[in-house]
Order: sequence, then C-alpha cells, then structure tokens
Amino acid sequence: MTGRGEVNAIEEVSFSLEEGQILGIVGESGSGKSVTALTVMGLLPRPPARIAAGEVLFGGRDLTRLSEREMQTVRGPGISMIFQEPMTSLNPVFSIGDQIMETIAAHERLPQAELRRRAIAMLDKVGIPSAARRLDDYPHQMSGGQRQRVMIAMALACNPKLLIADEPTTALDVTIQAQILDLLMDLRDEFGMGIVIITHNMGVIAETADRVMVMYAGRVIEEAPVATIFDRPLHPYTRGLLECVPSLTEDRARLVAIPGTLPEPARRPSGCRFAPRCLHAEPACGTAIPLLETLEPGHSAACFRARELAPP
Repeated sequence: MTGRGEVNAIEEVSFSLEEGQILGIVGESGSGKSVTALTVMGLLPRPPARIAAGEVLFGGRDLTRLSEREMQTVRGPGISMIFQEPMTSLNPVFSIGDQIMETIAAHERLPQAELRRRAIAMLDKVGIPSAARRLDDYPHQMSGGQRQRVMIAMALACNPKLLIADEPTTALDVTIQAQILDLLMDLRDEFGMGIVIITHNMGVIAETADRVMVMYAGRVIEEAPVATIFDRPLHPYTRGLLECVPSLTEDRARLVAIPGTLPEPARRPSGCRFAPRCLHAEPACGTAIPLLETLEPGHSAACFRARELAPP
C-alpha cells in the first residue's frame, strides 16, 4: 500500500530451483529482483506489503502461510540470504564473531566455546586469514571484500539448502568480485545447495548461472539456460541488456543504450511494460500484456514479436 493506493510490486513471477543449481535473476534497479527475494524470505514488512495471491513452496510447505515464528525456523537451516551492502548489513557495534555466533545460536543450543569454534571454522572456510584473531574485529576494521566474506559466512553458518545472494559483488573491484564468485561456486559444490544470484551485471550471470530469469517492471519477461540467453535472446529488453555490455571481440564506436527509464510502479503502462522503450513496439503492445510462453524447449519469453525478431 502506498500514498497512491495499492501497487503491485511484482506479479506473475514463477520459478523453480533444484539442489545444486544456480539461478540468475537479472534486470535494472527497480525491476523487482530484491522484492522477489524478500518475499521468498518472508521479510517484507506487513503492512504495508502483503501477498495478494500465489504461494512460495519450499520443501513441500507454502511459506506464505507460515507464522513469523515458523519462518524463523526456515531462515538459516532452510533458506539464507546475503544482503546488499555488507557495510550497512553488518551491525557496526558488534564484532563479526558475535554476529556469526548469534546466527548459529538462534537455531542450535551450543556452549559458547563451541559457538566460537564454529564461527572460526566458517571464517576460515570463506577465506578470512587468521580467522581466530579476526573473529573479534568489527566491520569497519575489514575491507569490502572481507566484509562480503563475513556475510557469506553468516549466511552459511547453518548449512542452508537455498542461498539467495542479492548483488553479492556490488561495490567490489573486479579482482575481489572474481574471488567472491569463485567462493560461491566452491561452496555450492561442497554443500550441494541451490543458489539464486540477483544482479544487474551480465558478466556475473555468464560466470555463475545455470539458468537466467530476466525481470522488468515487476514481471518475468524471459527465462532460459544461460548459454541460450547470450546466444539467442528473444526479448528486445534482454538484447538491450546484452548490447550495453562492452565487448572484447567487437569494434564498437559506442555502447548501445536502452532509451528511456523504468516506469514507476504506480505509473506502469497498460500494455507491455517495455513498449514505451522498445524500438520494435507495435500498436498491440500498448493495449495488452504479453504472457510468458514457451517459444523453444526450455526457453520462454513475453513478447508479441519474439518469434519474428528472434536471431537465427
């Protein structure tokens, strides 16, 4: 609920994930990626937010029907999340050790010595050097990459089955980005967990994801295996995102930008939400919302002209 009445932040969003798979969710800021993750985690404030319809199935249970106390048993050992901006997500007045131990203690009754041992083991696992000594450090005493590793350690402290990583490489230099992505892949292989990576960086998607879900203005507009998205994108928005990425093999005088901006949730167009920015829009695009439909095996898109405009 907003000052302009009720607004649908996301709608018709659906995906599935198996153990060991990595799903990349990509789109511009404001596309609904983080809201989707917070809905799965049950972390949207109610009110003003509410889930008007649909379900979130995890382990055979609909998470939308669970009480807050029941959801607390799911968060941690079931689903964990790495939040954006580790400097603001970590509490500056508590040591990183206290914050990791608090996460473990919320789900397991262990003596203080065992909590400390587990916290040191997690820091060591995510590549923090001299883990036993750094356990008593505060967030401001660590670099951006180290803080991100601490966030990963907290998320993995209870061995979750599903890890949601919301912009895990934002504000990190490219070398540290690569290290964090390699770490996530190694931990996926070790724990066998499913991972959802939320990002606007197509390079991160290419490096990590098995499947890609492209979101725009609160809806899924394309979904396919990662190689298919890069080789044969069907939606004009997806092609626009890819054309914005600098190429090492093509000689471009300048990058191609997508015209316009993302519509505000309360002022979205009545038809296809990308139509005002689409160079291929036709009259039908302004009157009806295209449904996400399977156009090729394993490849879905929501565009009236997807087949017509598809690359060979």
